Amino acid sequence: MLFVLNNINTVCNQFLTELRDADQQQDRMRFRRNQERIGEILAYEISKELKYKAVEVQTPLGTAQVNIPAEQPVLGTILRAGLPLHQGFLNVFDQAASTFITAHRKTKKTGEFTIQIEHISTADLEGKTFILCDTMLATGQSVVQVCKELMGQYNMTALHIAAVIASAEGVEHVRAHLPMAHLWIGAIDEEMTTKSYIVPGLGDAGDLAYGEKI
Repeated sequence: MLFVLNNINTVCNQFLTELRDADQQQDRMRFRRNQERIGEILAYEISKELKYKAVEVQTPLGTAQVNIPAEQPVLGTILRAGLPLHQGFLNVFDQAASTFITAHRKTKKTGEFTIQIEHISTADLEGKTFILCDTMLATGQSVVQVCKELMGQYNMTALHIAAVIASAEGVEHVRAHLPMAHLWIGAIDEEMTTKSYIVPGLGDAGDLAYGEKI
């Protein structure tokens, strides 16, 4: 399943526009908050795919029957760029456990790179719905490597991958290597630079959110 948010005309397009705008990006707090907003919207859309159960709630005037999620998903993110998007998901799934991954690109002199996973701190994913949040889905290599690492340890019932902006190549890479995954994307861009940055994209999401790396 592939869901692309900006295929529909909604207020979310305003948040995406502000994230891409080079002038508005200078406001780090707004840059992070817009990612949160998109995370909240994508979390709402994913919530439609969860299993539900009927419960009764006592109001001051009587009893109401409502359907609520049968369980909370586990949320995951790749540090550090994915943190604001992850926070948006936490705002919606406020009882969810979280998984945190540290990974980076190890670049060779040729310009080629491999993904180095340094650390995974995870909740129990056995029999769980897992949602991995990563702001930029460029080549898709890090997402695939992280998910395969976790799937080798746990039998998940469902896998969802959420990103603010993805490249068309990255989407195809994930769909080829993780055919069971459901993708939830804010917008898909067609191009990447030789250094695998998405074009037009929005730049380095981690630097824009938290300051430039040394």
